[in-house]
Amino acid sequence: MVEEIGKVKLNYEFYRGTDAYSDGEIENDLLNLVKEEEDVDRILQKDNRWPVLYHLSPVRQNILEWYPFTKKDSVLEVGAGCGAISGVLSRLTGKVTCIELSKRRSMINAYRNRNCENLEIMVGNFNDIKLEEKFDYITLIGVLEYAGYYTDAEEPFTAFLQNLKQMLKPGGRILIAIENKFGLKYWAGAREDHTGQLFDGIEGYHKTESCVRTFSKKEITSIIHQAGFKKADFYYPFPDYKFPVQIFSDDYLPKAEELACGKDSFDNTRWILFDETAVSQQLAKDGSFEFFANSFMIEAE
Repeated sequence: MVEEIGKVKLNYEFYRGTDAYSDGEIENDLLNLVKEEEDVDRILQKDNRWPVLYHLSPVRQNILEWYPFTKKDSVLEVGAGCGAISGVLSRLTGKVTCIELSKRRSMINAYRNRNCENLEIMVGNFNDIKLEEKFDYITLIGVLEYAGYYTDAEEPFTAFLQNLKQMLKPGGRILIAIENKFGLKYWAGAREDHTGQLFDGIEGYHKTESCVRTFSKKEITSIIHQAGFKKADFYYPFPDYKFPVQIFSDDYLPKAEELACGKDSFDNTRWILFDETAVSQQLAKDGSFEFFANSFMIEAE
C-alpha cells in the first residue's frame, strides 16, 4: 500500500501495523502542527517546547547542508525519524529513499516535506525491508548507536555497517553522525543523550541495561574498518551534530578564538559544572579538540 501526502510517497508494504517506539503524545502534537502549518519557522515562533525545537528546527539540517551532493546522487536515509534531514537531502540530491520504523514519525516527515517530489518513505523495520536498488550514499544520522536493538549479531554495530555496505554502489559512501562518548558536554554535566544517566558513556555504560552505545574516535574507527570500509574521514560538528553551527575537520581544526561565541550544546535539562566554551578553547590550544568533540560526522568509504 502506498499513500501520497503532497508529493511524498509513504510506502507501507513492510509495515507491521504497530509503532515499536514513540516519544509519546508530543508526536501527535507534532503531526497536527505540520499538518496545519507548512512554515516551520512560524511553528517554532509559537511553540518553544523542547521536542518541537529538537524535531523541527532547521538548524538540524546544517549537519549535511554543506556536503557536496549532486542531483545525480541517490540516497538511502536509514532512521529518518520526523524528517529533520530528509528535506535537505531531497533538495541537494536526485532521489531520497527513507526508512523509518514509526508510521507516525513517517507521517510527520511527509507533511513537513510535502513538496519534495523525489522523496519516498518506507515504513517498517530496516531488517524486513527488501530493496533491490543500490545507492550512492547511505546516511545514519543518530542511528548507528541503536544497532544493538535491531541487529542480532555478536558485534551488532559492525554487522549493521556490513549489511549496509552491500547496498552501496561502487564508490558509494556511508555518512554517520553520532555522539562521542567522551564528548566534553558529558564531563561538564550533560546526561548521556540516550540513557539519561550522568557520566554513563564515559564510565562504560555499566549503569543501565540499555543496548545503546556511542563510541570514542578510536573505537568507531575500528568498527568502520572491521565492517570493510578502508577509509573514514572525520568531521567535528560544533557544538554537536544535532544543532551544529560550525563543522571542523582533521584538515581544519578550530583555533581557540573560533570557539569564543558561547555555543553550548542544546539539552533539555542538565548540570553545568564548568564553562564549556573556556575549556573548548583550552583543548583547541592543546591540540586535544578531536578527543573531546561532542559529536562526529564520519564519511566511510
